[in-house]
Amino acid sequence: MEPESGISVPSSPRNPSSLSWVNLSRNLILAYQSLGVVYGDLSTSPLYVYSSTFIGNLQNHPNENAIFGVFSLIFWTLTLIPLLKYVLIVLSADDNGEGGTFALYSLLCRHAKFSLLPNQQAADEELSAYKYGPSSSAQATGSPLKRFLERHKRLRTALLVVVLFGAAMVIGDGVLTPAISVLSSVSGLQVTEQKLTKGELVVLACVILVGLFALQHVGTHRVAFLFAPIVIIWLVSIFSIGLYNIIHWNPKIIRAISPYYIIKFFRETGKDGWISLGGILLSVTGTEAMFADLGHFTALSIRLAFAFVVYPCLVVQYMGQAAFLSRNLQNIPNSFYDSIPGHSFWPVFVIATLASIVGSQAIITATFSLIKQCHALGCFPRVKVVHTSKHIFGQIYIPEINWILMILTLAVTIGFQDTTLIGNAYGLACISVMFITTFLMALVVTFVWQKSALLATVFLVFFWFCEGVYLSAALTKVPQGGWVPLVLSVIFMLVMYIWHYGTCKKYNFDVHNKVLLKWLLGLGPSLGIMRVPGIGLIYSELTTGVPAVFSHFVTNLPAFHKVLVFICVKSVPVPYVSPEERFLIGRVCPRPYRMYRCIVRYGYKDIQRDDGNFEDRLIQSIAEFIQMEAGEPQVCSSESSSYDGRLAVISSRTIQPSSSLIVIENDDCGGIESLQSSKSQALQSLQSAYADDENEAARRHVRFEVAWSPGMDTSVREELEDLIEAKEAGVAYIMGHSYVKARRSSSYLKKVVIDMGYSFLRKNCRGSAAALNIPHTNLIEVGMIYDV
Repeated sequence: MEPESGISVPSSPRNPSSLSWVNLSRNLILAYQSLGVVYGDLSTSPLYVYSSTFIGNLQNHPNENAIFGVFSLIFWTLTLIPLLKYVLIVLSADDNGEGGTFALYSLLCRHAKFSLLPNQQAADEELSAYKYGPSSSAQATGSPLKRFLERHKRLRTALLVVVLFGAAMVIGDGVLTPAISVLSSVSGLQVTEQKLTKGELVVLACVILVGLFALQHVGTHRVAFLFAPIVIIWLVSIFSIGLYNIIHWNPKIIRAISPYYIIKFFRETGKDGWISLGGILLSVTGTEAMFADLGHFTALSIRLAFAFVVYPCLVVQYMGQAAFLSRNLQNIPNSFYDSIPGHSFWPVFVIATLASIVGSQAIITATFSLIKQCHALGCFPRVKVVHTSKHIFGQIYIPEINWILMILTLAVTIGFQDTTLIGNAYGLACISVMFITTFLMALVVTFVWQKSALLATVFLVFFWFCEGVYLSAALTKVPQGGWVPLVLSVIFMLVMYIWHYGTCKKYNFDVHNKVLLKWLLGLGPSLGIMRVPGIGLIYSELTTGVPAVFSHFVTNLPAFHKVLVFICVKSVPVPYVSPEERFLIGRVCPRPYRMYRCIVRYGYKDIQRDDGNFEDRLIQSIAEFIQMEAGEPQVCSSESSSYDGRLAVISSRTIQPSSSLIVIENDDCGGIESLQSSKSQALQSLQSAYADDENEAARRHVRFEVAWSPGMDTSVREELEDLIEAKEAGVAYIMGHSYVKARRSSSYLKKVVIDMGYSFLRKNCRGSAAALNIPHTNLIEVGMIYDV
């Protein structure tokens, strides 16, 4: 899906050169915008890298060679990981323009049977966004590694655990990034004449953090236009300061670009130099944002911004700090602010504070998006998602997660009160995500790109060696703050895995207890009970078959609606599903039963907007299916054994006139009253009581009439008239109010996970009706007990 940059590209340029110029200008503007969203965190790293590196035993080596060696390590770390790995390789592994850990996992699930939730359909593979690169070849199909992973469920579970661990570490970044960025920026006040105490700095940082999280509900779009200029001014400032320090203090620092100084550094410092790698690692924190935020820009724009702006500015800044420190070793604790010329301190301090807030904002927004992706793939409890922009796709706000992040960030800031300790935790979280990304990329190279296993192994070994050295150094800092991301990731990973485990068990229970079609056909078109006017929408997670909630409802109630539609809202392993491909419509039983199935498909980054027209789109889609079936009998076979197996893709765009229905819109109150005229007085009074809650008056009301057509079959017209009549009589939403518990024969661990963990999450998360925007006045809940 193309990012919404507000730039329109001509569909038919006059010549190829004009097309190239338009594409170039478009990518340049996107590169400018990416500076404020992607690189805020990475560009503020010079605030604390040197001070964090020289904390500890490296203080025993205060000489010029150590400074030169540290800069050489920083230079080659920036070159190998952000520039070589991410810019040149990882950015090419996009999932229809989307990036991040879950994008890689969705690619793998589409090219191999790695998903643990068995709700895949053959129709999903026909989605336009499902295909990636060349079609599957015999080489990919016959890969021994692929077959080995698909056969062993434990390995597929382990892969999911690795992905969830990476996602949990990114959430940990959302806690640690605001803490270290804001605290390091305000620490510059300690070098002024009126120095503030550590306690006063912590209070100031907490005030800024509370304000940052409190403003999240307004959405980033209101201040987005400020982000890029702030980061650009910041990059220009640090470039100028770095260039000044190189010329003024020690121009010989340019020699430290040579890897020889790295060898010399470790030869002199030994183990102390290896442990200091945990501080050098902070120079590449925020690199994951280049891949995670790919969906908002293009790979070329992110590459241009990093290669030609961010990378040179950071290299010159780190080089300048090293030149300053080589002549002022006593200034290491506040190296960045001490290296600023005196007359420039306050302007740089202000822009540094603003830049740190921009960097924090980017990771907080990315955390919201990640939580939504986890939920879409069945790996996170339902939470309230607020769309903060009507025009910019994907800008969301999750209140519960926002306040949890704020509390955890304040706890880290107040608890540590030191950027070094927070940096130890921050570095471990970032390198863990990079380590996992390398592993997933190696699988993508083999299964998705269909390259040789040797090439994937070379990629894995090379970057795992580079990152493994930093990871080993970061693990030594676990007692000094590094335990924070581990604890946070374990907690979030347990929540995600328990929810996914319970969801899979609940789905398997539905599959094994669904109603047989033969039983339903034996009841006859009346279902053995009285059919009342109206439409019954039965929500279920099943993509085939009749759910157990239906039989439970029929057993306990003497009547059912004249038209029944089994609704399944499912997520597919693609980022977006186009509106034309969103609805799958089919029959559950023969025509006289008036029973249909509707599968509504969403990608893991799709926004399920509530525009109040779901019922109208559903009626239109069913009507189009009825017409399509009459014109093309092969859409659904006449044999009962094939019912519920044939589904047709129906466009779900805004209601438009078709050859079967005439659409009549009513926007005023009179139209509302006419639509409700057939409903009982009690129901109307009950709905009026909830008018404010459901925004009934603000919704667009639509009526349908069957279009006159001399060639329309009589049975088709009757079915369409029954559909419209049922719609006018009212729509009821039937959902299962489930209680999940472990069987008595289950293990103690399973009972703890299901009876305590999963049940607790279900009771305290958002309900299914609220998540699906189902009107309360039309909701019917059926109690169900799941023994899993």
